[in-house]
Amino acid sequence: MPDSLFSYYKYHHCNFLMESEKSEKDLIVDVTSTDVHIALMENHRLIELNKESSKGHSFSVGDVFLGKVKKILPALNAAFVDIGDKKEAFVHYLDLGLYFNAFDEFVRKSNPNTDLGTLYSKIKIGPILEKEGRIEKVLTPGQMIIAQIVKEPISTKGSRLTAEISLAGRNIVLLPFAEKVSVSQKISSKEEKKRLETLVKSILPKNYGAIIRTAAEGKNAAVLVAEVKSLIEKWEGSWQKVAKSKTTQLLFTEYSKTTTILRDLLNDSFTNVYVNDETIYEETRKYISLISPDQEKIVKLYDGKDAIFDHFEVTRQIKSSFGKVVPMKQGAYLVIETTEALNVIDVNSGIRAKTSNQEENTFEVNKIAAEEIARQLRLRDMGGIVIVDFIDMESGEHRNELHRYMQQLMENDRAKHNVLPLTKFGLMQITRQRIRPVTEINTTEVCPVCHGTGKISSSVVIDEEIERKIAFCVEKGNKELTLKVSPILGAYLKRGQSVLSDKSFIGKWKKKYGCKLTVTEATDFSVLQNELYDKKGDRSDS
Repeated sequence: MPDSLFSYYKYHHCNFLMESEKSEKDLIVDVTSTDVHIALMENHRLIELNKESSKGHSFSVGDVFLGKVKKILPALNAAFVDIGDKKEAFVHYLDLGLYFNAFDEFVRKSNPNTDLGTLYSKIKIGPILEKEGRIEKVLTPGQMIIAQIVKEPISTKGSRLTAEISLAGRNIVLLPFAEKVSVSQKISSKEEKKRLETLVKSILPKNYGAIIRTAAEGKNAAVLVAEVKSLIEKWEGSWQKVAKSKTTQLLFTEYSKTTTILRDLLNDSFTNVYVNDETIYEETRKYISLISPDQEKIVKLYDGKDAIFDHFEVTRQIKSSFGKVVPMKQGAYLVIETTEALNVIDVNSGIRAKTSNQEENTFEVNKIAAEEIARQLRLRDMGGIVIVDFIDMESGEHRNELHRYMQQLMENDRAKHNVLPLTKFGLMQITRQRIRPVTEINTTEVCPVCHGTGKISSSVVIDEEIERKIAFCVEKGNKELTLKVSPILGAYLKRGQSVLSDKSFIGKWKKKYGCKLTVTEATDFSVLQNELYDKKGDRSDS
């Protein structure tokens, strides 16, 4: 048994790291009438939470539109584009891509009487756009362009677009109007790189390029051929929309968020995918059978009596993880504030038991906080600039080790990020790619008495406040009133007397205003809470 709290932490933390190497992942999919909620669990702990609408269309990363250029912004070398959203999207010249002219020619020349396959294959890919070119020489207001969302609408800003279209699969990223086939640098074997490059080049039609992802390593030709064929069908399936109607419209979407998560994360550590809807279950099972046939059996249809999120304790973890204050182990907690410009996280040791060595204790709390912060960034999908105020540590070695530990914890984060060393004030700066708004789930409610201000009417003037309400109601012609109050306020208004007594507030008001006033007491009311009703039972003071 470890002989100190710090030794105890190191002992258990080593076990945690060993377990995380063989971590199990479960995907829980909750399908409702309006939304699909997707929870990614790692060792039964909530890591990511996603939501997509099952009705209508939201503007999501990866969606491809036929848009109309609305306004050119020469000063920014960019343009606003209408893609059907109430907020116009934004595209910069550098995001048009090297081969924009080929896409533009395809849009201009396509029509219902054209053989689109022949048109596509005959378009010359070059010349490429100039690196220092001007957008006003390429785009004009009213021009139709094919564009893809790379960043969702956030706050007052519309979507960020690129005209360099890509269709991502599990093993291959298909690039229309491209020439090169590149291979992921994470594939170390030169022989495997050569094999994959040769294979993919041999199956790609003219005017297509590709990026071979790390997941393709070791895959046989049949799997890659099937995936390339599926991606090409998806791209070419949108051509008729472009040809038939040159109006703003959605051409195609990325796969659903469920399949997108599986596409990016599916590996041998995935143990189960639970779905409570038969249609989504079949879609997910079919997708896994395409990208990883051996794992098709991990998809399971949930038909339990309890709600699926309740059964797998997702709801409980959401309630404890999305508040302003996030509790951690042994009394420590985080305070998270999100603003337009940045996110601020404060680390507090709380009432946590202290060791005799204050520096070691602080270092331990900061490491626990780092683990929760890495989880919170993924869970809330926090992007932009994140400032973390760790508890001050005197040891430079501890500060450096905490920085390395934070980098290690962030390695599994799919979003592009950068973690800077701690400043002398104990602040750590993290930048994380922001492509969609921060996920916010309200776990608190506004107090109905103070309305969120933290202040209520003074008990000294509460009788005057109620009297004004009664006078106002009587002036409107309501002379049969019911006053609903808490037992404490009721006793105060009666002053221990009969409601007919002139010594009670109630008796005085009845006599002064010539009204019938009945008092009822509600035990669930706060001390000074009161409500006034007319004879029909309608609120008269709201």
